[in-house]
Amino acid sequence: MSAEFQVHIDFDGTISLRDTTDLLLERFADPAWLDVEADWLRGAIGSRECLRQQVALLRLTPEALDGFIATLRIDPGVPDFIAFCRKRGLPVTVLSDGLDRVVSGVLRRVGLGDIPVLANRLEQVGTEQWALRFPHARAECRAASGHCKCARFTGPAVVPGLLIGDGRSDFCAAGEAEFVFAKSRLIAHCEAEGIAHQPFHDFSELLPRFVAWLESRSHRPRGPEAPLGVTASGPRAWRERSLA
Repeated sequence: MSAEFQVHIDFDGTISLRDTTDLLLERFADPAWLDVEADWLRGAIGSRECLRQQVALLRLTPEALDGFIATLRIDPGVPDFIAFCRKRGLPVTVLSDGLDRVVSGVLRRVGLGDIPVLANRLEQVGTEQWALRFPHARAECRAASGHCKCARFTGPAVVPGLLIGDGRSDFCAAGEAEFVFAKSRLIAHCEAEGIAHQPFHDFSELLPRFVAWLESRSHRPRGPEAPLGVTASGPRAWRERSLA
């Protein structure tokens, strides 16, 4: 299965308990970051420009950043989920529209530093100044995101992918994924767009649902008549068998 299937997991609010970029800005940025956030929320700018401006307002040393990273917590069920994927030979990649140094630092601290991370690149440009680079952006990205996650699910060389996520940076990718496990705002988006998905609250709840979905996928007939699983309108057969 590992050659045919990829697990993609969002970081902020999915693996981490809270949005780590917001926490960083709340603690170390000029209050003007809230004005930039307001521009993004009303659609005046995309998330890439929003993040670029906000990171430019940060004032902290590398030592302070490392100290901040040491305080961040993840969902306690994540290690068991990753261990299960490894046992089954399922490749896992973290897709984040956040800051690579933060994401990678947290994963290293909890013993998951070998997981590939695709995120925006945080670079020090002064004693306490930082800038954000966007190696995974695309000019054609509909959401003008720093990291266009859709690119991980489309194209002739891309293998089928599962998305596990929670928020706006996952909206576009959800429409391209084979299936979505969703929490928070991503649930409402999937329901509104008719995207096949399964809600979850935390990774301890996710794991048995993921196992049930894998079983359904392995026994599912291939082709256009294959059932989708769970859609916005409600559960299909696999959920009735496995999650009742």
